[in-house]
Amino acid sequence: MPVTDTEAQQVDKSSAEKLIIAIQGFEGSYHDIAARKYFGNSIDYIMCASFDKVFQSLESNKANYGLMAIENSVAGTIIPNYALLRESNYQVIGEVYLRIEHQLMTLPGQTIEELKIVQSHPMALAQCRKLFRQYPHLETKEASDTALCAKELLKNQKPHIGVIASKLAADLFDLEIVAKSVEDNKRNFTRFLVLEEKNVYNQENTTANKASVCFHLGHRAGTLAAVLSVLASHYMNLSKIQSLPLVGKEWEYFFHLDIEFEEYDLFLEAMEAIAPMVKQFKILGEYKRGIKP
Repeated sequence: MPVTDTEAQQVDKSSAEKLIIAIQGFEGSYHDIAARKYFGNSIDYIMCASFDKVFQSLESNKANYGLMAIENSVAGTIIPNYALLRESNYQVIGEVYLRIEHQLMTLPGQTIEELKIVQSHPMALAQCRKLFRQYPHLETKEASDTALCAKELLKNQKPHIGVIASKLAADLFDLEIVAKSVEDNKRNFTRFLVLEEKNVYNQENTTANKASVCFHLGHRAGTLAAVLSVLASHYMNLSKIQSLPLVGKEWEYFFHLDIEFEEYDLFLEAMEAIAPMVKQFKILGEYKRGIKP
C-alpha cells in the first residue's frame, strides 16, 4: 500500500503545486511505489516507457524530478542506466530501497487452476520460477511493464489470464490476488535513484553522507588500487564499484563508485586527492543515504 505523506522521505523543496515525477513504468509499478515512498502521495507522474524517456522528460522541463532503478539484489545492476546518468546534466539527490513483492492476480472469481497464461515483465517472471514449477500448466507471456499488464487485464476483461505485479496494481485495477508473495527470493530489493537538475542543487549545509562518482583510468599498473587506498585513508566506505566499457577505447573502463561517509569535509578532501589520479572525474551526486529494509 502507498505510504502516508508523513512517512515519506520528503525532499527540501517547497511548492504550492504538486511535484511532477518522471518514472519508468506506469501507475501501480514498483517505480510508482518507490516514488510514493520518497515524495509522498501528493505527486503527479510522467509515466515513461523507457529510462531514456525519463531523462527526456527532465530535459524538456516537464518533470521536477526523475526516479530510476539502478540495481536489484537478485537480478544485479542495470548497466545502461549508469551511462545515461553520466552523460546527462542531472544528479543523484537521494535513493530509495524497496522490497519487491510479486503478487499473482486475475479478474475476480477465478482460481489459479483456471488460469492459462500469466503475463508480466520478463524480470518479474524470472523471479517467480517456483510458482511455475508448482503450476506447470501456466504459460508465461512477456510484456513491457508489470502494472501495464494489470491495467490492460482490467480493460480487456479476458478470462484465464493472470498477471504478476504489485499489490498496489491489484488495488488500483480491482484485480483479485490469488497467490501472495510469489517471488522466489524473499530478500528481493531494488535500489532507486532520485534525480534532479544539477544547477538547482545547493551544496551548502549539506546533510549528505553518501555520494556517487565516476572516473576513467589509464593503463597504469596499480592506479585503481592507489585510488582505493586514498579513499580508505580518508575513512570512505566503498559500498559499490561498477565498471563499464569505455566506448571507442577497447579494454578500458569507466568506474562508478558509491561512497558512504560520516564527515562531509573528509569526503571533499578525498575527492580533491583522487581527482589528479584519474581521468574524466565526475561527482554524480551527493545525498543522504536511503534506509535499507
